[in-house]
Order: sequence, then structure tokens, then C-alpha cells
Amino acid sequence: MDFRTTGPAALAAQVRTGEISARELTDHALARIEALNPSVNAFVALDPERARGEAAAVDAAVAAGRDPGPLAGVPIGVKDLEEAVGYPTTHGSPLFESPERATVDSPLVARLRAAGCVIVGKTNTPEFGWTSNTDNAVFGPTRNPWNLDHSVGGSSGGTAAALASGMVPLATGSDGGGSIRIPSSCCGLNGFKPSLGRVPAGGPDPAGWIDFSTKNAMTRRLSELVPVLDVVVDADRSDLRSLPRPERSWRELIDASALPRRVAWSPTLGYAPLDDEVRAVCEAAVSTLESLGVDVQPLDSLVDVDPLDGWLRLTGVCLLRSMQGFIDSPAWQRVHPVLASIVEGARSISALDVVDVFDECHRLNLRLVEVFDGAELLLTPTVAAPPPPLDSGGIGFINGEPHANWVRFTYPFNMTRSPAVSLFAGLTGAGLPVGLQLVGPQHADALVLRTALALEDALGLDQLAPTG
Repeated sequence: MDFRTTGPAALAAQVRTGEISARELTDHALARIEALNPSVNAFVALDPERARGEAAAVDAAVAAGRDPGPLAGVPIGVKDLEEAVGYPTTHGSPLFESPERATVDSPLVARLRAAGCVIVGKTNTPEFGWTSNTDNAVFGPTRNPWNLDHSVGGSSGGTAAALASGMVPLATGSDGGGSIRIPSSCCGLNGFKPSLGRVPAGGPDPAGWIDFSTKNAMTRRLSELVPVLDVVVDADRSDLRSLPRPERSWRELIDASALPRRVAWSPTLGYAPLDDEVRAVCEAAVSTLESLGVDVQPLDSLVDVDPLDGWLRLTGVCLLRSMQGFIDSPAWQRVHPVLASIVEGARSISALDVVDVFDECHRLNLRLVEVFDGAELLLTPTVAAPPPPLDSGGIGFINGEPHANWVRFTYPFNMTRSPAVSLFAGLTGAGLPVGLQLVGPQHADALVLRTALALEDALGLDQLAPTG
């Protein structure tokens, strides 16, 4: 059994027919975690007894002839920024190092549980998901299964590492600035950030990063994710941004029409430096898409100025809202110093400053509308550098030179709420994964997925991470 070669829907089908038990799947996940987690550090909380109890309930339903759900018995990890009953939610922070265990699931976790999933534990994240390197003062760094001396990116880094190493076949992620796409690129996965509201946040607490952050399930391949979307996508009355469930299944939506006739390829977006080797891998993947009959048009510039400042202002204010009650506590001294400075600096951001960020988002979206008048999708690298060495503290290297911001290609499309995929495009000469990003117009999730699935199939990349 290898969770890296058999997707969650196929595993669930075996459970529902009695070919394999949910208990066997859970035991395999726990055994893989026990064997690999000491070196990878993807999981930060486990409850084997609870997981086996959930698996037993699935097996009892099968034995009684009841339908346990479309994801029956599939073991999953939950990113440690959201609630799962019976588990603490530490946010990777010393501020919540000894939290109470959750008594309710997040809407995403609730839907996965109702579909028959078995929760085996929580996956690592940088503190409050604020950075593109999965490391924190409570649990330490998560290591890349492709090379344990390198970063997995962030912030859904624990989830990405767990999937790439075969600890679980399915897990949750969230993306407020690239946090699904960046670790997908670093770990050789195909990760999908849907349009804002496709997978609702909801629940008793307001959205953490307001209109920037989107949740979703994560798998190794998009073909494995498509049936999961029928479980997690639907409106939620507690989420003002949530979108209605499509009238057809996601497989039907994706199979409904042809590939785009024309796409735009922008290797720099007009402001981002790019590593030569990353560019070469991405351009080879773009050429493969061109061989499928898609017209690829170069786009020199999306915008002239990196929109990082606006993104940081809004996320800084949101982090201040979450963390301001702890600023004078002893635990504040253990908060990452850069994160602490962002939070403390956000105290000087005015209401007008925040409104200006939403104005900037509007203007950025108008520029995208112009692009999509001439092309159906926009292609970019996912990140500008190979996965950084762990000893660099999360700083990437572009053509050998250190760059703190090596993730400039992702957060603009949180600001525009765009659907976007990071697709495994190939490996560097050192054997590290590279991702190609596909961005679509507002709510064109099916078009993004359809194109990415076709390219996933055409590239035929079946390499597995060495650790797994």
C-alpha cells in the first residue's frame, strides 16, 4: 500500500466494498507517520486511539450495509490553523502552546468527516501561517521529503510534506498569500487555490485574513482532488463569501468543454526576479501545453510594482486583531521577531490605509480583466527559486543570490481572489521540485482545473520523493 500512488477516492471505494478496512488504512497511516515523522516533522499532534475509533465506526457502517460516505475510511491530516474535534489548535505559536482541545470542527473538517474521513492528527505550519517557511518555536521545522536539508515552503508545509512522503493521501490546507501553492511547488504536488468562497470558512469566528485566505483539501495530484471537491464545495450560511454548489459534479464541469484557445505566459509579472533553472523548467512545461494546441502569448508585465506592500498591510492588521491580546504577555517574547514587528507595526495602520488596500485589489483585478480579454488563463512560475535550504532561515536563492521574497508570484492572486493551481512542472538539476502556476478569471475554477489536469496528464511526471 502506498498513499502516493492510490488516491483517496480509490481507497474509499475499496473500503466501501470491503476489499480493505478503514482500520487497515488508519494503521498504515499511523505506521508511516511513526517511521517518517521523526525526520520530516509533518505532524505535530496525533491521537491513534481516537483515529482507530473513527475507523472502527466506518467499518461498522460497512458491515451493517450503511453508506459511510464517499471518502469512507480515508485517513487525513488537518492543518494546525483550523479546528478538529479532540485536537489542540496551536497556530504554531507559543501563545497557544497548551490550548484546550477543540470541541467543534471547522466547516471544511466537518464536511470531510461527514464524508467518512478519519482524522489522524494535525500538520505543522509557521506561526499563524504568516510566512513561506514552515518552522516555528513550538514544533520546529518541517523538512522537505525531496531533500531533508531543504524547506517545504509554507504555510501548508506540514500538509504538503505529509502528502509527498505518503503519510496520508489527503489533508487540509489554506492559502492567504500562496500557502497551498508554495508548498505544493516545493514538494512536487499539484495544489489548487479555489476562488474565494468556493470552500467556505464560516464557523463561529470571522475569517482570519478577511478576503485573502481560501481553504481547500490537498492531494498529490489534481486528478485525486477532483472527487474531493464534490465533498468540500458548497455554500455555508455562516460564511458571507461562500459560493453555491455547482449543479453538476466537478468531473462533469471539467469534462464539459475544450482546453483554452489562448493563454498568457508571464515569467516575471513585470517586477519579479526569476531563477534561470526555475524558468527553464517552467518554459518546458509551457511548451508541453503549447503542443496540446494551446496558443501561448508572452506577457512582459502584469503590473509595474510588486503589490506586496498592500498585501502586508491587510494581513498585518488581521494578525494584530488575532494577537493583540498577547502583546504584553510573557509568551510574546517567544513570538518570531519579524512576526512581532509586523503585528506591532500594524498598530499605526489607519482605517483609510485598509480601504486603500481594497482599492488596490480592485485595480489589480481590472488589470487581470484586461489580460483575460485576450487570453483565457495566465501562466507564471509558482515561486522564483528552488526550495530554500533550511539553514537559510527561509530565504530563497535566485541564481545563487539570496532573496527574502522568493514568493512574489502568489499573493497578487489572493488579492484578486482568483482561482489558481500550482502544477508540478519538473525537477532542478539538484532534484528539487519546480511548480508552474495557472491563474484563471474570477470564478473560472473549472477552466483552471481542466487545463491543469490536461497538462498534468501530458507531463506524466510520476517521480516520488525519496523520503517516503
